[in-house]
Amino acid sequence: MDQKKTDGKEGSAPRRPRRSPRPEDRVLDAERSRRHLLEAALDVFSLKGFDGARVQEIADRAGVNKQLISYYFGGKLGLYRELQKAWQERESSLGGPDLPLDEAVVRHLQEALRDPRPMRLGLWRGLTNPSELSADEPEEREDLSHTYARRDRRELAEDIDPASAVLLLIGAVAAPVTMPQLVRRIFGVDPSDPGFQEQYADQLRRMIRRLSLPLPDEPSPEPGSTGHRGGVEES
Repeated sequence: MDQKKTDGKEGSAPRRPRRSPRPEDRVLDAERSRRHLLEAALDVFSLKGFDGARVQEIADRAGVNKQLISYYFGGKLGLYRELQKAWQERESSLGGPDLPLDEAVVRHLQEALRDPRPMRLGLWRGLTNPSELSADEPEEREDLSHTYARRDRRELAEDIDPASAVLLLIGAVAAPVTMPQLVRRIFGVDPSDPGFQEQYADQLRRMIRRLSLPLPDEPSPEPGSTGHRGGVEES
């Protein structure tokens, strides 16, 4: 039986013309590339800081060409700024000023333990203070109006300074992430241990609630009393 001859290889299917990506596919690819770059940048910046991070390493982790960093973010600094913006948006979603103070702090703690990278990124910023960032972004004073409002609502006692309270609570949230070795030394477990996380969150709640309690009135010193020095009462 005669077989039909073809110009090409026997049994091969004719090639189909290459189809251009649809506009919606291009949008999805762009969003995917941006997302991968931001995720990779958070990894690298939190490990090495701004100065130590290299755009090539970020691109390699993201699986994209490093030119896309300039295309999407304008360069390394723009990528860093985008991470800061994303974290600020995430932070604001954890709870507004109407949320009880103890619950707001515990939510920030849980978020820091779930993903410690943004906290480590802030630590790098504080320790190294990159000149490129400092020149581009002058530091602004923290808005403490919500904390003063909490004191007006008796969530903080009248003798508690709101600025000092904010710094104290930020440190309490940051400690397990920035100093995990202390958690292991003091508690005997890693900060990732669920038992530690539950216990520490519970204790933070208890301590924060006590910030609303006024101190008992201290007795006034007797006339002529000069107090104590070195544990020995002066005559």
